[in-house]
Amino acid sequence: MKRLLAPLTLLAPTFFAVAAETDKSAYTFSNPTPREQMRELSTDRPDQTESPYTVDAGHWQIEFDFANYTYDHDAGTRTETFNIAPVNVKLGLTNNSDIQFIFDSYTSERVRTAGVTTTTRDWGDLTIRLKYNIWGNDSGDTAFAAMPFVKVPLQLGDAGNDLVEGGLILPLAVALPAGWGLGLMTEFDWLADSTGNDRHLEWINSITFSHDITSRLGGYVEFFSAHSYESGTEWMAQADIGFTYAVNADTQLDCGCNFGVTRNAPDVQPFIGLTLRY
Repeated sequence: MKRLLAPLTLLAPTFFAVAAETDKSAYTFSNPTPREQMRELSTDRPDQTESPYTVDAGHWQIEFDFANYTYDHDAGTRTETFNIAPVNVKLGLTNNSDIQFIFDSYTSERVRTAGVTTTTRDWGDLTIRLKYNIWGNDSGDTAFAAMPFVKVPLQLGDAGNDLVEGGLILPLAVALPAGWGLGLMTEFDWLADSTGNDRHLEWINSITFSHDITSRLGGYVEFFSAHSYESGTEWMAQADIGFTYAVNADTQLDCGCNFGVTRNAPDVQPFIGLTLRY
């Protein structure tokens, strides 16, 4: 979760200013928000904590990795995964809602165990998300949203389980003193078991702290965890760090790395990405 160009405390007018805000409820995807009334750029990347802020009505936002890499070495097996240009395409539907289309794109996975290396190359699935901001989209020291999602298997290759899965994401943003921003997220996923014969709940939680370093450069640290209720699985956790750079009001570069802190988490996940808003 990253909100661009200013600390969260500077983005929030006082309570008494709320009544004087421009009414933007009439704007929709077919009647776009005028540029002078648009919010500061807010992204669902580069950290794993989602943002509660939506894309302004009638505007597009594209968030993607140029590439990301995952390395894991566990029990004598080394796994390396390259994901090329996974993308999240967003469209603002109303002042408080947007729809998102996430395509995992092209993935190459190389596994080496007992001296034998196998390589798998494949295309990912499509995830559709609908984000609805419940409060704080345009003002206030906090913001909260609900984001249900569904994964649609595209069956473009052998990767994935070819099953429909879904869940609900609940992100919260809080303005802290001294220009710090706090992001919290809880997520409930309803997933297929590894056998594909049953379903289980996966509970995800994260917390992130962000701060502007300069007027254009920002940074964050994050803790991310996932607990699967499938029999025989273990708790997974990562510690993350990353940076964002505001090229302009509609363009953001980012980079970072996620580090595994539990045995079943990937060892390292470096990435570099870009956000564009139209």
